[in-house]
Amino acid sequence: MRKYTENGQLDKVICNGCGKKLIVAKGILREGCFPVNHLWDFFSEKDGEIHRFDLCENCYDQLVSQFKIEVEVEEQTEML
Repeated sequence: MRKYTENGQLDKVICNGCGKKLIVAKGILREGCFPVNHLWDFFSEKDGEIHRFDLCENCYDQLVSQFKIEVEVEEQTEML
């Protein structure tokens, strides 16, 4: 869950899974976070709804450890 200041700067990020307050300094998120911003479309029961949430790295790891098919991971060789 993200909160912004009146001028649109990122103020805080809270993990929707465990409630941990993630580190934000000067409007920049300073630790690992998995943001989701998903628009449900046709053929779903949530057609037209936008779901947003953030997970800390620990909650992300717990979530994907339950998958029957592992997450596909690719190493990025250049970081900009």
